[in-house]
Amino acid sequence: VQLQASGGGVVQAGDSLRLSCAASGRTFSNYVMAWFRQAPGKEREFVAAISRSGVMTFYADFVKGRFTISRDNAKNTVYLQMNSLKPEDTAVHYCAAATVYGSRTTGSYDYWGQGTLVTVSS
Repeated sequence: VQLQASGGGVVQAGDSLRLSCAASGRTFSNYVMAWFRQAPGKEREFVAAISRSGVMTFYADFVKGRFTISRDNAKNTVYLQMNSLKPEDTAVHYCAAATVYGSRTTGSYDYWGQGTLVTVSS
């Protein structure tokens, strides 16, 4: 499956952004979807994941209550709504697809988008 992330940009602390990731090539609803991020000089880290149907989600502790992952299987798209952004949220954000639900590790994800940069100024 091919993944194309978009929606990044430069915002101020406290602002909101919605990232999108459009999938093509295979049946989108067969895949668990997730968002990861990578800040400069740091390892790529898990942000959020959503089950195939969209019923189940889980998040990294640092985004709970601020970010919401969702998906629209009719549009082959997964979203990440980010509210109350902080400067430490500055990173390249990647969407990823897996066949197994519940993992926070990059190795469990088979397909990756190219990333979209989110910059939060203080």
